Amino acid sequence: MPPARLWRAGLWLSRAMSRCVLEPRPVGKRWLVAGLGNPGLPGTRHSVGMAVLGQLARRLGVAESWARDRRCAADLALASLGDAQLVLLRPRRLMNANGRSVARAVELFGLTAEEVYLVHDELDKPLGKLALKLGGSARGHNGVRSCISCLNSNAMPRLRVGIGRPTHPDAVQAHVLGCFSACEQELLPPLLERATDLLLDHIRERSQRPLSGT
Repeated sequence: MPPARLWRAGLWLSRAMSRCVLEPRPVGKRWLVAGLGNPGLPGTRHSVGMAVLGQLARRLGVAESWARDRRCAADLALASLGDAQLVLLRPRRLMNANGRSVARAVELFGLTAEEVYLVHDELDKPLGKLALKLGGSARGHNGVRSCISCLNSNAMPRLRVGIGRPTHPDAVQAHVLGCFSACEQELLPPLLERATDLLLDHIRERSQRPLSGT
């Protein structure tokens, strides 16, 4: 994107965020969706949550609207989904500190933990498998652990995107931080589409009922 367009996008988002923070809103009609990962490493298995956010932004027509917000050290994009508003967030901190970016955005937008979706990689599911988990423990995921710690809650729904676990335990770190193989990359487009469908369907359904009913 040309610098002038980037500047305008950033200015628009800053103004929009100011309105969102200051104006009253219907409870349960705004949701934060955070794609966990490591900035600068978008093609790795560990950052597949960020890839889902990219597809989600394209589906919602805001792929060109990402803008950096220094207050929460993240890239943000705002989108509409019916009567609801979605705040899409890609942290600019390392995975182990993703929670700091998420918690700051939650504060800025006046949200609760139940209104935050975390999208992240899952070792214990094969590539191509998805699962929506409604709260609970981090299950060994450092990004989720950071979010739980910073939000002081484990109530966040999580979309777990399978990346498969290598046979040998010593290969886990290299597997997680490595890029998808050529064969795996062929599976990614339909996987990202299905992940986006699952997220949007769940958010639409929750937007139709009181937050306490989640």
